[in-house]
Amino acid sequence: MRLAYDPSHYRDNTNLKDTIDTVARLGYEYVELSPRKDFIWFYEYPKVDKQLIKDLKRYCSDAGVKISSVLPVQQWSSPKEEERQAAVRNWKRCIEITSELEVDLMNSEFAGDISRPVESEAAFVKSMEELMPIFEREGIKLNLQSHPNDFIELNTEAIRMIRALDKDWIKLVYSVPHAFFYDDGIGDVEKHLDEAGDLLAHVLIADTLNHKAAFGLRYIVNPPDAKVTIHQHLNPGEGEINFDALYRKLREMKFDGIVTNSVFAYPDRPEWSNELTLKSIKEGLNL
Repeated sequence: MRLAYDPSHYRDNTNLKDTIDTVARLGYEYVELSPRKDFIWFYEYPKVDKQLIKDLKRYCSDAGVKISSVLPVQQWSSPKEEERQAAVRNWKRCIEITSELEVDLMNSEFAGDISRPVESEAAFVKSMEELMPIFEREGIKLNLQSHPNDFIELNTEAIRMIRALDKDWIKLVYSVPHAFFYDDGIGDVEKHLDEAGDLLAHVLIADTLNHKAAFGLRYIVNPPDAKVTIHQHLNPGEGEINFDALYRKLREMKFDGIVTNSVFAYPDRPEWSNELTLKSIKEGLNL
């Protein structure tokens, strides 16, 4: 099992070198390169050149940190063809960067438009038809997660789409703080992991509250019919995820993929947050 850290707490006020050094100091051998403005940002063309790639490899080597995966988020499922094409261009560059970093794994989200699921699915499949040969040529694997407000929110539908792609190098990311979206407010983490089975390759650890609770009044939004989506990435124990069940199930499955600290809520207290979350992960998974 690879235990990784998503350094989103540090992306706004820490340069890339200091971020990698911090990941090592916090107790991790692996870093998940999530979006940041000075590297690969959400929906944008990567701001990376050969020198930055060379520097990043040196930062990692010096700190004793390995890159577990590169995480771009692009609108490759957009029903707007011009936007989809731009996302594919961006993805091609992201794949090239990942290959030059000598990393063999990327992970991402389905994206798209939840109000236009059929058109978004068609756009996603079209993008994958263009990109899958490039992934295969570069020897890079891909892990995908459904995400709140993506055209795929349900765990079952994410699994079905991955199976439809029918590539043994495309697997599932299970994001624990999305659990109440994965089954419309139930949050049955054990059932989700059972559904994933052999596709489960990556687990993101964070807690969240059930947005469906309190008769739908857990979060009061005005006007009441406003189309909004909300969840959190809290320290384990601060929300309503059943972490005892989650960890027990992962142990029973003998899960041997990537587990990432994916708490984002405390940029003002990141070390305190990491201490709590890392302790939860290590104790829960007997690491």
